[in-house]
Amino acid sequence: MTDLLARSQTGAAPPRATGPLGRLARASYRRRRLVVACWLLALGAAIGLTAALGGDLANGATLPGSDSEKAQHLLEQRFPDRSGDQLDVVLRADDITAPPVRSAVSDLREEMAVVPHVTQVSDPYTTPGAIAPDGRTLVVRVSLDAANPNDMPVDDTRRLMDAVAAAETDALETAITGGAVQIAEMPSPGGTEAIGLLAAGVILLVVFGSVVAAGLPLGTAIAGLAVSSSLVGLTAAFLDVPDFARILGSMIGIAVGIDYALLMVTRFREWRALGLGPEEAAVATLDTAGRAVLVAGLTVMVSMAGLFAMGMSIMYGTAVVAMTAVLVVMIAALTLFPALLGFGGRAIDRLGLPLLRPRAAEVAADGHLAPAPGWLRWSRFVQRHSVAASVAAVATLLLLAAPFLGASFAIPDAGNDPPDFNGRQGYDMVAGSFGPGYNGPLLVVADLADADGSSSAPYVERLSGALAGTPGVASVAPPVLSPAGDAALLTVVPTTGPQDGATTDLTRDLRDRVIPDALVGSGVQAFVGGRTATELDMNDVLISRLPLLIGGVVGVSFLLLLVAFRSVVVALTAAVMNLLSVAAAYGVTAFFLEGGWAGGLIGIDEPAPIAAYLPMIMFALLFGLSMDYEVFLVSRMREAWVRTRDNDQAVLAGLAGTGRVITAAATIMIAVFAAMVALPNVMMKSFGVGMVAAIVVDATLVRMLLVPAVMQLLGRRNWWLPRALDRRLPQLHVEGRADRFLPAAPEHASS
Repeated sequence: MTDLLARSQTGAAPPRATGPLGRLARASYRRRRLVVACWLLALGAAIGLTAALGGDLANGATLPGSDSEKAQHLLEQRFPDRSGDQLDVVLRADDITAPPVRSAVSDLREEMAVVPHVTQVSDPYTTPGAIAPDGRTLVVRVSLDAANPNDMPVDDTRRLMDAVAAAETDALETAITGGAVQIAEMPSPGGTEAIGLLAAGVILLVVFGSVVAAGLPLGTAIAGLAVSSSLVGLTAAFLDVPDFARILGSMIGIAVGIDYALLMVTRFREWRALGLGPEEAAVATLDTAGRAVLVAGLTVMVSMAGLFAMGMSIMYGTAVVAMTAVLVVMIAALTLFPALLGFGGRAIDRLGLPLLRPRAAEVAADGHLAPAPGWLRWSRFVQRHSVAASVAAVATLLLLAAPFLGASFAIPDAGNDPPDFNGRQGYDMVAGSFGPGYNGPLLVVADLADADGSSSAPYVERLSGALAGTPGVASVAPPVLSPAGDAALLTVVPTTGPQDGATTDLTRDLRDRVIPDALVGSGVQAFVGGRTATELDMNDVLISRLPLLIGGVVGVSFLLLLVAFRSVVVALTAAVMNLLSVAAAYGVTAFFLEGGWAGGLIGIDEPAPIAAYLPMIMFALLFGLSMDYEVFLVSRMREAWVRTRDNDQAVLAGLAGTGRVITAAATIMIAVFAAMVALPNVMMKSFGVGMVAAIVVDATLVRMLLVPAVMQLLGRRNWWLPRALDRRLPQLHVEGRADRFLPAAPEHASS
């Protein structure tokens, strides 16, 4: 009683009963210096642990039990000098056999042979098939000890590239191509984070019209990004983390970190407009919007965890990096953000920009903030035309998804690089002189240890003849026996390129029919390997496990939303609409990768395939991010529904109350992921296109049109929950309990 009397005499409001997040906000606000110090210590610890224990990034994917992996194991055991990656040095002259050219080739071979990690440099003048039929082009094969291109140090690859470039003269054209060259020529994507943050800062300034208000989301996101990025190396010590996982984690961290803080800055300003002091506004913000952030972050993490169902080591590392980024920025939003409000919450609207000052908030008769007039008009328009809006939105989504039906899957190679890249030039020279299949030979490795008979030579000859007589095979190099004579290696050159569907059909035909028929009763086993075959096996594994990913992510997300919103209908419609949104993003990505006028806009002039693992990563991420917007929107709808029990009012309040936040958040995400479109790497470019398309579609067609239109049509059925479930499900109150923070009378509201 004494405490309450003292508070009333000083004009301070008594503390309100709050949930765990509200209590966390109060503690962080009051102990803000300690919270900031803890975050600095966390950053230092992350950097120190990574420096002491961190591992290297590695893109090699293991496919246990696959034909290509069995072939690779045989190569490593029986042909150690040929088991690593290879580079092709291409030389072209009017007469490739002329003495000056021979001398230049000999000097180049000697120079490349002493480069670290080079195990063998072939002699094109004694290697069958190394000189093209036109007599003007030859290929020098450089064998490496690196098992895959990412294991080859970039500096050593560049030494090889420099040596090849130095050998070029007016009479001799040179180029070098291969996976390691492709990696060495790709610029670092590190600048994309800075571009994304800069774009986000500009958008936040436009949205809030205040440097302080714009700085809070940026500060929160940067802190989370710094810690999560520092942990990537530590993750790599325990799991295979591919190169693209680092940039992916950074982009996700920036996008969701700013989104979460943006939502809470908006809610904080609303509470200030309703008359709460800075501390109580911070508490109210986390006790309402903070709950939505917690559910949204957990949903994204659940979606990314679906990558564990793919059964590939690099997917595990990618999932952990992405989940870590989301977890860290979510923790930053729930702890560091209220601490920063303790420093700048009272001055949230200071350092305002004169031309960008937001509209002053208005308080409605019920004590809540009145929606912005523009969003109010849009909400009523959607409600009046809910049938037409639903049909139009679904039809548009299906139309956007259609191009994905004709998509081709393969790992982009040097043939998809920009024309001015050295690797692309070498790739084109090889394809033009030797045929497209020369860039992706199939390696048939025969295990002769258990051959039935005293000599395995007849079996090898029979296999070589069967391979050469197969339709779709351009040539078969003479068999190479292992030093112990217990294995044979046959290099098969298809008539079609590595990404051609006919090459896929040929690989399957060799495995299923040609090789078994040729070796029947011999006791000899043969496996088809090489990069092209490995990519085929990867595609098969990913496609076969895609239903597990989709089913698992959708199922767990459905349960999470069911618990959060206590509605079967809301959870079910959210899952269906998110699937439509992801399908539309797939379709747009496939459309741009077809080349043509659309592809030309982003630097893809010729058709390019979709990397097989890209749709899996995109699905996990897009489904989670779509749920972010769903949680933002529906939590405000449920808040109004709990207060009024009027579905029309709930839809109106939800859409009008979050339209500005979702639009601003989507614009920031678009800016962040659009930075990836400028990268020359086709996979990263296509990922950026898909993310931008998904966010545009999700924030406009789905959240601002389809969701409110469908919820308007369903009416009170939106909030249906069987009584048995109602008794058993925990009460999360994801919408928060806003009424407990409202002033007693609206006349106290102020800005």
